[in-house]
Amino acid sequence: MSGRESFPHHGWRAALTFACCAAAALAAVVFPPAQGPAGESGSASAGVQVDRRRQAKPRSSEQPLPAAPAHGQGPNKPGQREVPRPSAARALNRTSQCKTSVGDIQLCQALGPAAPCPVQGIDCAACGCSPRGWDAMSAIPWQVYGQGEYVGHDRLPHVPEYRLRVDDQLELVFRVTREELSEPYQLNVGDELRIESAVAEPLKRDVVIQPDGMISLPLVGQVKATRRSVEQLRQELEELYEQYFRVPGITVTPLKVNSKLEDLRATVDSRQGFGGQSRRAVVTPEGTIGLPGLGSVPAQGLTLEELKLEIDARYAQQIQGIEVTPILLERAPRFIYVVGEVKTPGRYRLEGPTTVMQAISLGGGWNVGANLRQVVVFRRGDDWRLLATMLDLRGALYGKRPCPCDEIWLNDADIVVVPKSPILVLDNFIELVFTKGIYGVLPFQTFYSFNSFSTVAGS
Repeated sequence: MSGRESFPHHGWRAALTFACCAAAALAAVVFPPAQGPAGESGSASAGVQVDRRRQAKPRSSEQPLPAAPAHGQGPNKPGQREVPRPSAARALNRTSQCKTSVGDIQLCQALGPAAPCPVQGIDCAACGCSPRGWDAMSAIPWQVYGQGEYVGHDRLPHVPEYRLRVDDQLELVFRVTREELSEPYQLNVGDELRIESAVAEPLKRDVVIQPDGMISLPLVGQVKATRRSVEQLRQELEELYEQYFRVPGITVTPLKVNSKLEDLRATVDSRQGFGGQSRRAVVTPEGTIGLPGLGSVPAQGLTLEELKLEIDARYAQQIQGIEVTPILLERAPRFIYVVGEVKTPGRYRLEGPTTVMQAISLGGGWNVGANLRQVVVFRRGDDWRLLATMLDLRGALYGKRPCPCDEIWLNDADIVVVPKSPILVLDNFIELVFTKGIYGVLPFQTFYSFNSFSTVAGS
């Protein structure tokens, strides 16, 4: 019976596999392998030949150990030739192997890890915007992560530094520094003091600095207290009371200070809401944010670190001991517009770096009759001037150009126009002029009857 008749339901691959395994089994019977230490015979994998000379010659102690077996292959048995691990360049030419056992034929698994074979492709960074086609393919590290590819690559940052723009949402976290001041503390409105005298007990009282910066004391009346340190106020009170006491012995003890700081903390206290001492702000269309005690602070065009320095410098002029850290909560929405010959034209939000071909895919792909050779992109510059460019994406979208130079990145508010092809423009012109124009005003029957009447009258 012929091989084709023996395998009526299997192709030539099954016949070749059966012949390979039969040859391996026959070789094992004619040339039985040496017995191992436990008395078991070692099974030889397909493609591994028996070296009888090495089997007859014992291994010396100075001879190197055999190479580690490849993945999916058992250890080398005595009498087998050492099988080196195939390199990545030769992995593509690796053939399937089979294992033989009593009444069992099984195809071997791949010898490498999850991504054993190199992938042929083109690295556009190497060839640049070359007009070469797919004939320039070579082995590239396509599967870097193997089965973990779904986690994505650790790519470079989108931008070197992010600068704030209108409608960005920020959270400003306030923190008390509690750092030692380089100069004496100046009393402020709302600070609470205790005034005592060593010789006159009735002078002892607790006072609060009034909004006009004054404190009220017996015998001397109103005394200016703001913009003075505690020691300066004590010396001034000492001089005022010397006209009543030879040695007044005045003592000024601050009970509550940093009233401005406490008021600011109470303003931004969100411990019963979002938590902590923070305040949310949105960059206004004029490019500023509003903060308690400061009013409008310029923010557009600044980085987060530059904004922090600006806010801290402004607060330091009024309130000491506070530090503000801005945190970007949500970026302002960014949109692109895809119009023309696409399935679903409209406005689409930029969730990440987006190219022109990705924008066309957001629009549902191109329609039949789209002119992919003259895709137009409109863009507004930093000073709102209009820019435009024309792109040729037909070779890339049809899979003929692996590295198209026209596959550019889009910016916020870009407009991608996929125009109609010339034949579609001509078809629309014919339909508009003749179908909806001339024939719409003068139907075919009326036009034909008028011509027939003219012909009869002329005859």
